[in-house]
Amino acid sequence: MSEDDVKSRTKRFALDVIALVANLPNTATGRAIGGQLVRYGTSVGANYRAACKGRSKAEFIAKLGIVEEEADESAYWMELLVEGRLLTAQRVAPLLREANEPTAIAAASRRTAMRNRS
Repeated sequence: MSEDDVKSRTKRFALDVIALVANLPNTATGRAIGGQLVRYGTSVGANYRAACKGRSKAEFIAKLGIVEEEADESAYWMELLVEGRLLTAQRVAPLLREANEPTAIAAASRRTAMRNRS
């Protein structure tokens, strides 16, 4: 997958997270979890872009680590939406699967970059 493909995919992920959160109930729990999910879900793409602009291999690797963490945390908040019965598993499942993709991509890219460090 090219850098532009990942940028596009992570932006789509952010937009899908925003749309999902718009469907949450307007309760204290819905607002709290929704706020966290928007924060982490939109951060995935922003940090991937920052990684691509890294000034050094070490900075690139560190930023990819952040991408991996943010995508995983997004998955956590989505799991809470389902387990807390704020949204159905059917509604969250496609985006939850998509949250696991940036995690895997960032982890693999980070491992490759660490192996190729000079």
